[in-house]
Amino acid sequence: MAAERARPLRADAQANQDRILEAAARAFTRDGADASLKGIAQEAGVGIGTLYRRFPTREDLIEALYRNQTAALCDAATSLLDANPPALALRTWMDRFVDYVATKHGMAEALQAVLATHNDLRMRTRGMLGDAVARLVRAGVAAGTIRADIDTADVLMALSGVTLVAGEPAQRDQAARLLDLLMAGLEPRGPQPGE
Repeated sequence: MAAERARPLRADAQANQDRILEAAARAFTRDGADASLKGIAQEAGVGIGTLYRRFPTREDLIEALYRNQTAALCDAATSLLDANPPALALRTWMDRFVDYVATKHGMAEALQAVLATHNDLRMRTRGMLGDAVARLVRAGVAAGTIRADIDTADVLMALSGVTLVAGEPAQRDQAARLLDLLMAGLEPRGPQPGE
């Protein structure tokens, strides 16, 4: 399977894979890790055989979805910085991070099993997310809108904390308020009392 992943896909095969991953994200978020693979294939507009050719097991599909969504989130840091001031890019990325984690709730148990057997994937994901946050924070520091003494690992941990306490879709308003508080804590400090 590893050699197959490394080989570029034909355009139609790539389009099928993209549709399968999009349908899987919706299905796992909606129905949990036991979402019907046949239903995912139908929603993607492909036959079940096409799904199984690309993803022979449910775990393969979950791993591919996880990799795909992680890469998309991390890549978004650059495009958000290209289109927005750094503080807005960071705040928008934080919203996307909350959405990214929310899609994992439905498949948490299955994803934990995948990550338990692929520790390198877990470490690589942390590194990618850390790099994305660092890129956003550095841009904010350079623009003077983010404090220079910020540890990007702390920002990522704070984001993870927000998703733990307000990561369900019904808690989206609370998550937004918590992200606003986090952003306020990242702003450069004015003169402090007694200074």
